[in-house]
Formats: sequence, structure tokens, C-alpha cells
Amino acid sequence: MTSPKAKQSRFRDAPHGRETFQSVDHGHKPKRGIVSEGCSDESSACDSERRQKLGRPPISKETIELLLRMARENPTWGYDRIQGALANLGHKISDSTVANILTEHGIEPAPERKRQTTWHAFLKTHWDVLAAIDFTTIELWTKGGLVTFYLLFVLELATRRVQLAGCTSHPTEAWMMQVGRNLTDPLDGFLRKKRYLLMDRDSKHCQAFRELVEQSGPRCVRLPPRSPNLSAHLERFIRSIKEECLDRMILFGDRSLRNAAQEFISHYHTERNHQGLDNKIIEPGDEVHCTSGKIACRERLGGMLRYYYRRAA
Repeated sequence: MTSPKAKQSRFRDAPHGRETFQSVDHGHKPKRGIVSEGCSDESSACDSERRQKLGRPPISKETIELLLRMARENPTWGYDRIQGALANLGHKISDSTVANILTEHGIEPAPERKRQTTWHAFLKTHWDVLAAIDFTTIELWTKGGLVTFYLLFVLELATRRVQLAGCTSHPTEAWMMQVGRNLTDPLDGFLRKKRYLLMDRDSKHCQAFRELVEQSGPRCVRLPPRSPNLSAHLERFIRSIKEECLDRMILFGDRSLRNAAQEFISHYHTERNHQGLDNKIIEPGDEVHCTSGKIACRERLGGMLRYYYRRAA
């Protein structure tokens, strides 16, 4: 039997990671282990810290947000294209990492994303070539009593310019065809250089009218049922003209209705500030932003619509 004195412990300081004998018991197989600098045999703190540092570093939140933004704003970009765009900005990740992140956030590959363009992306892409058309109604007095009249407005989304396309108590197909010819006139038609015309599914936008418009260039985009928010700019104009003008008047005959609508449109273009245009006027006059001169007020419709400006000295 080996005496305690025969048992020798041989511990040495060794470089990190070098194998040494922890102890040698004569007559027994020596045990081997790893001694790390600054770590005791009893403590596992260093081993835990080392394990936490193993593997690839996590992707930063900034990189992930930028990757998702690129994928949403560019539906035709594949994984390699996004990887290259990130590398240009100093974010180096693999294309497989790009694919994994997009999958985790429910974003399809490029071929699928191209077929799933959002309405916001569609508007932003075609902003300068979009127009919208819609009806509103107003009741006015005639010789035959109270009659409902239909007002048809068309709006250019980029500039907010509006035109009264027609006013009638009977919007028949023949009437709509004449409106279509006026709007698509090659010389001064409102829809010149437009590619898309947004409209709801009102039966008054008949098939013959749509075909006439599309023959001249613009494509008619019929919106889903009960979705006025998809044509919000024209809906907002109709609300404005009714609340600020038409609903505040008692109209007799279609002539007074046309005059009131045209006066409001002139006010809308040249005298009214628009929040959607950074609170600017669509067609500002020379007097805008003048700081000298006497302040004057221009009135329309008996003072219902007012515009304040400075007269030239």
C-alpha cells in the first residue's frame, strides 16, 4: 500500500491551455486536466465566460432594421443584392443570414414580394402620374322641387389640382362618355400624361367609360368596395367643399351650384393652404410672403371664403 509520503503532488505554472499533471499517485494512472491562468480548479467562472464568447457575434439591431427597410422599399431585391447594399454601408453579413432574418420577420423572397406590393408603395412609385375621380351629391331647389344633383370631380394626387368634370341630375352612360372625352382630350384634357385613374366601384363609372379612358392611355384602377381611405386625397377635398361651402348654402338651380363649386375650386387652388403640401398654396400669387404693404381681404361667395394678403405698395 502506498504511503502518504509516496504520493507526490506536482503542480506547475503552465501557459494557458497546456496540459499538466494535477497529481501523480505512484502505481496509478495519472489524471490529466487543463489549467488556465487565473482560474482555480474549484471555480468554473472562467469556463462559463469562455463558453459565452463562443460562436458568431449577434447581428446588431441597427443592421436588422436597415435590412428590413431595404427589403420593404425594394421588392425586387434578392438576398445577394441586399447583402451588397449592406456591405456598402459597412455591415458585413452573409446572404444566408439575410435570408434567415427576412424569414423570421415574415418577409417573402423577392419573387413573392414583387407580387405583394403594398398600396402605399404603389402610390409612392406612381405619385406623379396618378389621378382620382369620384362623385358626390348635393340637393338643390329647382322649379320641380328639391332635386339631387351629382358632382363629378377629378384630382391630380401629386399637385392636389382639382377639376369639376361634370354636374347633372342624371349621370347616364352617354353623359359619362362625354365626360371621358373631355378628360382625355389630347390638347387640354385633365388626364393627359396620367397613367392611372383611381375610382370606386360605382356603377356610374360604366364599362364604356372605362374603356374610353384606357384607350387614351390611363389605366382605370377600381378600388375594393367600401374603401374610401384608398382615395383619401379626393375624399378629403369632397369633405372640404361640402363643409366649407355647399352645405352652408341654399342653392337654386344648377347654375348656382356650378358657380359655387367653381368659386371654391379657385379658392382651393390660389388662396387656401394645404397641410399635405407643407401648408403651402397650390398656385400661389406674387403677393404670397410679402412683408410690406397694406393688408387686404379677398372675399368669395359673399364672404364665405376669405383670403388675406398684402397689396403691393
